[in-house]
Amino acid sequence: MMRFIIFTFFLISLILFFSVYISPESLDYTGLLPLLIPPFLIFNIALAVMLMFRGSRLMIFPILALIIGWRFFSVTFQWNQRNSNPQGVSVLSFNAMLFNNLWGNDREALIKNSIQWVKDNPSDIKCFQEFYQDYTTPSRNAIKIIGEEGKYEHSFLAIDGNPRRRSYGIAIFSKYPIINEGRVFDNQRNNGAMFVDLKIDQDTIRIYNTHLESMSINADRLDNLEGIKSQYRNTIRKLKEGIQMRAWQIRILKEHIENSPYPVILAGDFNDVPYSHTYFSLKSILHNAFEEAGRGFGFTYNKVLFFLRIDNIFFDDAFQIQGFKTHREVDYSDHYPISAVFRLKKTEPAQ
Repeated sequence: MMRFIIFTFFLISLILFFSVYISPESLDYTGLLPLLIPPFLIFNIALAVMLMFRGSRLMIFPILALIIGWRFFSVTFQWNQRNSNPQGVSVLSFNAMLFNNLWGNDREALIKNSIQWVKDNPSDIKCFQEFYQDYTTPSRNAIKIIGEEGKYEHSFLAIDGNPRRRSYGIAIFSKYPIINEGRVFDNQRNNGAMFVDLKIDQDTIRIYNTHLESMSINADRLDNLEGIKSQYRNTIRKLKEGIQMRAWQIRILKEHIENSPYPVILAGDFNDVPYSHTYFSLKSILHNAFEEAGRGFGFTYNKVLFFLRIDNIFFDDAFQIQGFKTHREVDYSDHYPISAVFRLKKTEPAQ
């Protein structure tokens, strides 16, 4: 009986580990399977230790499962050597939560402090999700303040609101000249993807900024059994719908990246954990900045679910990463800003 149970858990572990490579667009609930990977990793560790102390040969199954699933440890925790003085092109990514324009007891102070921190950040390129622009109020004119009167060129994809008065969307600011720009997709609600091509000396690079589909799950406490059942069903439905929408978005984005004529850096709020089709689909063509240069767990969510890393910076083979940081000291939003520094590798001229 024990042999059957252990072998069954081993097979389930394999199914979960490989489920990240199956698009949720193909099978309705496939995208929910990777969410079970963390508990199964923990279970396999505990099972391997228990069987080891018992001297059972069955320990080979959880050990083999952990070896096959080792890649999930590297996306969870890193302890890369720090570069005390990283040099190169610096990129900031920040879900600004509309700069607190819609809520908060000390809203005016929060707006001012949030925009001021972003303005003072020295990054060469700044990518924002949930960017709020208000042309009617000087203290909230984020484009003018962050742009520092033209020091930074900018591109703003307004997804909702009046672009001439108040609107929100995603934005990219750059110290380098923007020679081309465009949108990859938007869903006319609160998500989208855009790109800019930047001229850096003799080179041109492409920066993508994206905000993938949100879950929009109601986390209010429920005080009756029927309400809990209803919320449970609603949560599963929204999880499934959000995962499927992100699968569509990431397919469009990935195709766009693969056709880029220039080296690529991708930043944004992906609304998905590292154990997901979203993450591994991007990892098939790009490197992840946290994995290459981060330390610790790199959690980026600043609310109750503090253990989530859903904000990322990816880059392609043309770049060498010099440093990565999660700015956990900045708590103006429900996301922590992240930043990375890159050097563009020089290719040898053809003989």
